[in-house]
Amino acid sequence: MRLIQGEKDRETVYSDAPADVARKWEAAGAEMIHVVDLDGAFTGKPQNLPAVRAILEAVGVPIEFGGGLRTDNDVDALIELGVARAIIGTKAAASPRWIAELCGRHPGKIAVGIDARDGMVALEGWTETSDITAIDLAGKMAELGVCAIIFTDIARDGMLTGPNLAATAALAAEVGIPIIASGGVSSLDDIRRLMEINVSGAIVGKALYTGAVDLEEAIRLASN
Repeated sequence: MRLIQGEKDRETVYSDAPADVARKWEAAGAEMIHVVDLDGAFTGKPQNLPAVRAILEAVGVPIEFGGGLRTDNDVDALIELGVARAIIGTKAAASPRWIAELCGRHPGKIAVGIDARDGMVALEGWTETSDITAIDLAGKMAELGVCAIIFTDIARDGMLTGPNLAATAALAAEVGIPIIASGGVSSLDDIRRLMEINVSGAIVGKALYTGAVDLEEAIRLASN
């Protein structure tokens, strides 16, 4: 399912079989599958581990997972389950020491999701806006050893209006670790523009489900 700008009452369900969808994207050439536990993001604890397990059993490509990861036990359980990359969101801003500990325990497997509204970091499933800038948080997380930053402009998420290129470019220029663009990717032209600002990758969500972007074509473009 997909939300619009992270709002729970603006959801669209595209399938009730996540593993089948994952197989479809793998068959189309996906090199990694991005999975978000939306229930976990709002409750603060992963709620859909059976679905994650089914996806892992269905495909051979790496899975990255975010949504409600706020304890050692939850992160460790995901890594043990076989998730290649655990994405920490809300707790990254509040507990940098914990992020450093996770990076030490799971090197190369801890990423941070930075979701921003007007340049400021949003927390608690995007229901609260902090006084921390996205660039400041990204810099701190890079120093602590996270393997990547997934950057989402909330205003663009699910809107198919194109990513926030200026904000994404500013982040990529300031932070010396991979930046993955998320939110608003709606066309192959968006992917071309993201390639020009030197991001490491792009997460395409709603545009795949509506058919606005063909994954095979997008991968061929990004591979050139």
